[in-house]
Parts: sequence; structure tokens; C-alpha cells
Amino acid sequence: MNALYLAFAYLRYHWGRSLVLTLVAALIMFVPIATQILLSTSERALVARGDATPLLLGSRGSQLDLTMAALYFSDERPDPVTMREVEAVWDSGLAVPIPVHSAFSSAGFRIVGTTLDYFDFRGLTVSDGRSLSILGDAVIGADVAQSLGKGVGDTLVSSPENLFDLDGVYPLEMPIVGVLAPTNSPDDQAIFVDIKTAWVIQGIGHGHEDVVTAAEVAAGTAALSNAAVVQYQRITDENIDSFHFHGSQDGFPTTAVIVVPNDARSGTILKGRYLDSENPAQLIEPAGVIQSLVDRIFRIKALLDAVTLIIAIAALAAIGLAVFLSYRLRAREIATAVKLGARRGMVLRLLSAETITLLSLSALIAATGAAIVSRNSEAWVGWLLALGS
Repeated sequence: MNALYLAFAYLRYHWGRSLVLTLVAALIMFVPIATQILLSTSERALVARGDATPLLLGSRGSQLDLTMAALYFSDERPDPVTMREVEAVWDSGLAVPIPVHSAFSSAGFRIVGTTLDYFDFRGLTVSDGRSLSILGDAVIGADVAQSLGKGVGDTLVSSPENLFDLDGVYPLEMPIVGVLAPTNSPDDQAIFVDIKTAWVIQGIGHGHEDVVTAAEVAAGTAALSNAAVVQYQRITDENIDSFHFHGSQDGFPTTAVIVVPNDARSGTILKGRYLDSENPAQLIEPAGVIQSLVDRIFRIKALLDAVTLIIAIAALAAIGLAVFLSYRLRAREIATAVKLGARRGMVLRLLSAETITLLSLSALIAATGAAIVSRNSEAWVGWLLALGS
């Protein structure tokens, strides 16, 4: 106890040097631990999203691009698949298809056109307002609401994909009717609309103003109108009945289709139907794609661990050198203590107590930081995954 008291008194007197050594040692302990926590949480988050999605249907091409666009709403733009494929899955009676149209965005957040089945499938609940009910409605994720400072009653406007678009596709103003409860998943960073609303944004469906009134018809003064009638930028109660779609819905696009089989046997039968490489559509297991991506990432992690270990050894050596030089500078002080009657064992206990106190304080700081990271890791990883996509 005497040694600890003297050690603490010495460290308090030389508080500047003690503080630097404590913080450096704490960082050396904290960084590898925090890195492992975040990497493990990232792996679980990535794999869990893939495991929760049984099958994914899309155009034949890059499976990774298809998975990232459909599950994480990334900027990848795989070739769309037609709604004819959705109907084919329905008609098979083997699974429930959930279309996901993620080609557009608003204020930097991805607009996801889908059906109400998606909300049930992902377990999404509305914390404020209501769910989708009519054409043009938008339900936003928790992060979207927080970042934009918007809520029920506000509006969002879809961003044009090309400022020089000559197809006449106008941005659509969408009322926010609901805000989703946080899920720590990419759904927090999405704006959900009915898939028909996504088609309106794409220009497949639109409404027109009445260019001929009943009074003009009665008076015989009605003018002929051409195809260049004004398209609505907003869907209201007054004009919603005028919105219509051109062509057959079977040919309308969607980014991908989440396929939820009735059972394992149904899933196997469905996968067998898309084995033909000549088929323009492919049916994949997102879990396998994500696991392959995670395995590649964690090969790099092994290299990072080695680099971190080397840096930690170098830093510990630097701390050891600093402590050793400090003891050398205190040679006269130690000699005086010996002359006053302190035995060499007492001097060693005093120096050991100082070192142990420093390391204990460093470990406490590192453990506190690690606990904070562990408590918030899921939220941080969810935000980073959404930001990266």
C-alpha cells in the first residue's frame, strides 16, 4: 500500500508525462479491440441481411451488383427484370414474389418502389403516420427523417437521373405519410413508395390536365389539343384518377424480385427453373453472394491485423523505452532513497507500482471506449453500410 501511495503521488506530480503515457497505452489497447468489434458486427450485419433473403430474381449478369442493389439499395444499376417474371413466380404457386425498384433517388436517399409485402417480410413498422395506401405516397426510413428533418405532412421530390433528359420525365413531388421505426439496416436510409409510383417517376405512368372544358364543348369553342399536354408533378385527390400507364404491366421494369418460397422443396424447384444460362433471368441465393464478399473482405482483414500488431509492438517498445529512460533520469532520486534506508526490493516495488498504475488506468480507458463501441456498433455499422452503398 505504501508503494502504491508513493507511486500515485509521483504520477500525479508528473501529470503531463503520466497522461501522455496513459493515453498512448490506452489507444494501443483500444484500437485493435474496437476494430474487432466493428468488423465482427459488420460481418453479422452483412450476413444477416443475406440470410434473411431466401432468393433473389433478376436479370442475368453480376450477382454482386444485383444483390447490393436489391438488399442494400446501392448505386449499382443492374439491368431491370420485367414484371412478367413476377407474375411467373405468382403463377407457379411456389413462392411469394416481392418486386424492388431502386432506380431513383431523392435528396441523396434511394427511392424504393415495392409492395406492402416488403414491409411484412422485413418486419418494418411505422412509428409515425401510416403506411402506403395510394399512388404517390412515401414512407421514409428513420435515418432519412433525421437527416432531412422531415416527417409526416412534408414532401419529397424525386431527383432527375439526367438533367438533359429528353423523354419528358418530370420530378414527382411525393407527400410523406409515414416514418418507419429504426431497424439499424439499409431500410433506415430508404424512401419507400408503391412500385406504381416508381413507374410514374420513370415516366411509364402519368396524368394529364383537362385541356377542353365541358363549357367549351357546349359552346363549340373547344380547340384541338396535341400530345404535348402538361404532365402533373404532383398526385392529388383531384388528378389521381387521370393517371394511367402505357403498355402492358407485364413489360414494366423492376430492379429485382425478392422470392420467398413456401418451403425448401419449393425453393429447390424454382432454382431448377433458372439454371438454363440462356434464360435472361437468374435466381440466386443472396446469402452465398454476401458470404463470398465477406470472405474476400476478411482476407484483407488478416493483413490489417498483422499491420496493427506490428504497430502495437512498436508503440509498446516506445512506451517501454520512455519508462526506461524515465527510470534512468531518476537514478539520483533512487540512490537517495537507498541511502535513506529504502531497500532495493522497495525501490523495485515502487517502480512496479507506477507501471501497474499506468497500465491499469490505460486498460480502464480502453475498456470504457470498447464498451461504448460495442453498445453503438450496430447503429454505426448500419449507418456506414448505408453510406457506403
